[in-house]
Amino acid sequence: MKKFILSGFIFFASFLTVLVLLTGCTKKEDDGKIPITTVSEEAKQDFLKGRDLSEKLKQQESLQHFENALTKDNNFAFAYYYHAFANPTTKGFFEDLDKAVALADKVSEGEKLMIMAFQAGVNGEQKKQEEHLVKLVQLYPKDERAHSLLAQFYSGQQDYAKAIEHLKMSTELAPNYSSSYNTLGYSNINLGNYTEAESAFKKYIELIPDDPNPYDSYAELLMKEGKYEESIEQYRKALVIDPNFVSSFLGISYNYNFLGKHEDARKELQTLYDKARNDGERNQALFAMTVSYTDEGNFNKAMEAMQKQYVVDEKINDAGAMNGDLNTIGNILFEAGKYDEAMKKYEQAVEVILASNLSNELKENTKKFHLYNTARVWLMKNNIKGAKEKANEFSEKASMANNTFQIWLSHELSGLIALQEKDFKKAESEFKMANQQNPYTYYRLGLAYQGMKNKEMADKHFKMAANFNAVTNLNQSFVRVKTGKMPG
Repeated sequence: MKKFILSGFIFFASFLTVLVLLTGCTKKEDDGKIPITTVSEEAKQDFLKGRDLSEKLKQQESLQHFENALTKDNNFAFAYYYHAFANPTTKGFFEDLDKAVALADKVSEGEKLMIMAFQAGVNGEQKKQEEHLVKLVQLYPKDERAHSLLAQFYSGQQDYAKAIEHLKMSTELAPNYSSSYNTLGYSNINLGNYTEAESAFKKYIELIPDDPNPYDSYAELLMKEGKYEESIEQYRKALVIDPNFVSSFLGISYNYNFLGKHEDARKELQTLYDKARNDGERNQALFAMTVSYTDEGNFNKAMEAMQKQYVVDEKINDAGAMNGDLNTIGNILFEAGKYDEAMKKYEQAVEVILASNLSNELKENTKKFHLYNTARVWLMKNNIKGAKEKANEFSEKASMANNTFQIWLSHELSGLIALQEKDFKKAESEFKMANQQNPYTYYRLGLAYQGMKNKEMADKHFKMAANFNAVTNLNQSFVRVKTGKMPG
């Protein structure tokens, strides 16, 4: 499983002078490592146990250790930081982030930079996020985690060469720091360097052979290569080590989807749902069921699974999760050609965020994303002029924010408009500047080549889309349905 990093988190701590005496912050600074700021040595030991589990992707198991640490020091920045990663709800995640930001001035410079980088990432301010992480590496060039964080940022930006550069620095600084080998493997997968990826994952297994995630990550490489049965075998190894390792249940289900064994996929997910330890894990099972039903072309059942997820999130008034649920339901309706119904869901998704107590930055980003959804719907309803106006407005705002993901979406919109206007050369150019980790991009490139009467390139890209083998990716299922209906 790939480590999930939105940015760079961290959280609070106070009584810095006392901290230096109790935790050896000065010594940590001299060692070139990011300090751990806490007034309690016992809290620090709890935290270290939790961090070790978190870095091995055992998030549920890590929670209790971070909560123990926070009981002993309720101003413990790093404990809030990692607790946010493990938090099973979106609502809890934002609560942890808010606590971190509120106390960012009471921790070391390294911790503060991580807090501010994380906040910037959540708010879509990627340039600011990069600046904080670069400064973090400059201040702590000997800290393997600083390099790993910056590498994860570059990987998210699809600048895999830079990511690999910092990951290699991380492994040189700490040859036994297993987490960096995991990210190194994924970065190489995304470059198509499967041999290098396999080498990184095998080193990862060698370092922590009694942990599930190395086998889970290696399984994902095998799935990417289309070795589905071998992939399932590696996921099973992970589950032998940890019968509750959620990611491996999900991975097995996706392999079964790709094999066309959708009932087997959902049987696996039902097992996960039945043994889930919290609503977060139940929702992961439900979303994977949504993906499976969609992959099978059963959009009604897919929406039923998403509606169950929405009910769970609505019960605790988790606005961020509810927004995601409604947008997903909207996307399924959109794919089913029910554009007016999709639009209602997109509008409801915006209303949920605007009525919440989430930050103004998130609310502005939500309104901005709604421009993207509106443009897509209007385009499908043949309101090309209106779609262009919304697309142009979205493009301007994305450029002003210098947000990579929004810029990719802007190129996607321009490509869709070009397809509609049969300007296939422009469509090709725009889609090549869109998100290259989205299987739908390759399907749309196939449509552009098809429009240019280039059958060889069209078939190539349709095949790339259908066999992209992405994990937890609804777009993968959408394009598999579309390519499956094409004449052979």
